[in-house]
Amino acid sequence: QVQLVESGGGLVQPGGSLRLSCAASGIIFSIYAMGWYRQAPGKQRELVASITNYGRTYYADSVKGRFTISRDNGKNTVYLQTNSLKPEDTAVYFCNAVHHDNNYWGQGTQVTVSS
Repeated sequence: QVQLVESGGGLVQPGGSLRLSCAASGIIFSIYAMGWYRQAPGKQRELVASITNYGRTYYADSVKGRFTISRDNGKNTVYLQTNSLKPEDTAVYFCNAVHHDNNYWGQGTQVTVSS
């Protein structure tokens, strides 16, 4: 049974930081590409950042220079360090794991940026 469990979300003031974590089980984590997506109310889910199984990263233009994705294959965990948060970063953040036809999602963690 595959599980992706996100944690680390919460309420933060503009300019603040959060570190999101996604712990995976039931998959051979090291061979999966991992991604963080987000979905704000009334908007489509969008890709925020991704990291391949060999460590190549991608960032959406809206988060470049502020967010950092990383992975620890020994802990089966992918992280998203979010800095300089803005109100427009408010969304539910989802973890995603992809390998060929296998595509898995977590339940999401809420990030709210507000003063």
